[in-house]
Amino acid sequence: MNKPIHLRIRQFILEGIRERRFLPGAKIPTEAELVLQFGVSRMTVNKAVRDLASEGVLIRFAGDGTYVAERKAESPLLDINNIAEEIACRGHRYRASVELLRAEPAQDEIALWLGLVTGETLFHSLIVHFENDKAIQIEDRYVNPAFAPDYLQQDFSIETPNAYLMKSCPLTDIEHTVEAILPNASEQALLNITATEPCLRVLRRTWSHKHLVSFSRLLHPGSSYKLRSQTRVKK
Repeated sequence: MNKPIHLRIRQFILEGIRERRFLPGAKIPTEAELVLQFGVSRMTVNKAVRDLASEGVLIRFAGDGTYVAERKAESPLLDINNIAEEIACRGHRYRASVELLRAEPAQDEIALWLGLVTGETLFHSLIVHFENDKAIQIEDRYVNPAFAPDYLQQDFSIETPNAYLMKSCPLTDIEHTVEAILPNASEQALLNITATEPCLRVLRRTWSHKHLVSFSRLLHPGSSYKLRSQTRVKK
């Protein structure tokens, strides 16, 4: 059975986006052009375009035209995914820049978050994650050495801390707190953004079998990142 015409138009637009004939931020063919191409009514074309706009794939501007939406990188809020795998699944290039990796004494606030005594030794890493050479996350992580003793010997430009920790002490519980903030000067430099760029900051604690393993501050530029949550409702 042949697909309804509006679904064929939808498929044509989606394939054009996947094959990069219609790039993010660029116009797609006008409704008049699509009417001629598919030999259908303006109403049929409008339905296909309107449906894709309601899904966030396209953006319509009255009197100007329809554009491919700039899709934000996305991570689940109720789970922990490997950011390198997320980026690869989107068909994009991943790389990481390790800005800091050392042992240091726990300051008051960090000791509280990790359940340690102030001054006790912990491991600290600061890593910037890139998608297609655009910085999309600063990962500022503190780790309890008792549960990841080889943490400082890892090459986190090749394997993410998340991947390493999942192997060395499988994570069983997580806690997330999300804040909207403006970046400080060092964060602006690392993310290549301005002082007025809103950011999402996720404070994350992870446990392995009731042992508190790590505390992370994850900072994302708000214009290019979003967090998603999906929960099954019990009946």
